[in-house]
Amino acid sequence: CRQFWKAGDYDGSGAQTMPGSNSSMDHVRMHPKFLHSNATSHKWALGAIAELLDNALDEAQNGATFVNINVLKNPVDGSPMLLFEDNGGGMTQERLRECMSFGYSAKDKAANMIGQYGNGFKTSTMRLGADVIVFSKSNAKRGGRPTRSVGFLSYSFLRDTMQQDIIVPTLDYEEHGGELKEVQRGTHQDWKYRMDAITKWSPYQSEESIRSQFKKIKGQGTRIIIYNLWEDEQQRLELDFESDPQDIQIRGGRDDSQRDMAEKYPSAKHFFLYQNSLRIYASILYLHLPKNFKITLRNQEIKHHNILSDVMHIEELVYKPQKDGQNGVNMSAKVHLGFLKDAREHIDVQGFNVYHKNRLIKPFWRIWNSSSSQGRGVIGVLEANFVEPAHDKQGFERTPVLQRLEHRLQLMQKKFW
Repeated sequence: CRQFWKAGDYDGSGAQTMPGSNSSMDHVRMHPKFLHSNATSHKWALGAIAELLDNALDEAQNGATFVNINVLKNPVDGSPMLLFEDNGGGMTQERLRECMSFGYSAKDKAANMIGQYGNGFKTSTMRLGADVIVFSKSNAKRGGRPTRSVGFLSYSFLRDTMQQDIIVPTLDYEEHGGELKEVQRGTHQDWKYRMDAITKWSPYQSEESIRSQFKKIKGQGTRIIIYNLWEDEQQRLELDFESDPQDIQIRGGRDDSQRDMAEKYPSAKHFFLYQNSLRIYASILYLHLPKNFKITLRNQEIKHHNILSDVMHIEELVYKPQKDGQNGVNMSAKVHLGFLKDAREHIDVQGFNVYHKNRLIKPFWRIWNSSSSQGRGVIGVLEANFVEPAHDKQGFERTPVLQRLEHRLQLMQKKFW
C-alpha cells in the first residue's frame, strides 16, 4: 500500500524467509537513551497510567476481575513506588520477553482489544519512572508447569553500568510439587549475572524477597512496580500522593479555581478535574466496564461514570462515515447529544467525548469555537471505531476520515443548539 495512513496495517503475515541467515544481517541497536525518547510520546502522566489500565482490562478475556493501582514504599530508601496488579492469565516466560521487547504485540486488531502497537508498556512505565520490575504468575497450560517470571527494565541499571544497548534481565521459575525451581537459559553464570543485576538495582535485594512477591499474587496474574519516579523542576515528585489519600494527582496541574467550579457545578465535575485527578479520569476512561471487572485506586474502587448522566434533553443521532474505496468502511456511530444540567449557569463547558473500542481518546473535544456563547453546555458522546488513534491514545491521527467526522459533529452540535 502506498497510502501513508494505510501502510501501518502491515502485520508481517505471509513473510518469506530471506536467502541466508537473518543473523548475518545488520540489526538495529537501541541505546538506553531510546527508553526516554520513546516515552516522550506521553506528554501527560495520566495518559501513561491509562496505557497500563488498558493492558489490565484486556486481561478480562483471560479471567481478570480487577486491576489495582496503589502506592508502595521502596524498602531501600522509603520513596514512593507505583503498583499495578491484575489477576488475569499472567505471562508465560515467552510472553514476558515479548512484553519487554520493542514493537511486539500479539494482540489482534480484529479481537476488539485496546492494546495493539506492542509499545505501550515500555512508553508508559518509562514515562512514569526510571525503573520497572514485573512479576508474573501463569498457571499450567497444555500439560506444562505453572511458571513464575521476573522482568527488569531499568534505566538506572543501564546508565550506571554504561551499557550501549538496552539489556533486560529476566528470571524464570517453574513450580514442581509446590517448590520453585530455576529455569536456566544459558549457563549458571548467566543466571547469576541476571540475579545480581536485579537484586542490586531493584527494591528487592535478595532472591528471597523476589520470590516473596509471587506470594502476593493469588492464583495467577501480574504485578508491575515502577520506582525512581520522575520529579518536576522543583525536585518534587511529578505525581502527588499526599493531597488526597484516595487519589493520585498531577502536582503541577492542580488548580483550586477548577476545584471550586467542580464543587459549584457538579454536572461539570469531570470536565474540570479529569486532567489532574486519576480517580476522575479513570472513571470516564471506558465507555463500559465488563460486568465483573473493577478498577481500584489506593484501596477504594473507582466508580464508573457515564457522561450522559450529567446532561438533559438527550438526543440520539447516527453518523455513517463515507465508504473508503479500498477498505470498504461501512460502519456507523451513535452520537448522543445533551445539555449539561448546569448549562443555565452559562459556564463555558462543551465538547465531544470520543471513544475508540471502548477507550476514551478525546475527552471534551471542542469542535465549535464560536465567538459568542453559542454551543455552550452541549456535550456529546460517541464511539468511533473507524478512526485511528495516535500511538499515545490521547488523540486521533489527522486523516480525511477524522476531518469528515469533525465537520459532521460540528453540524450536529449547531443544529442541536
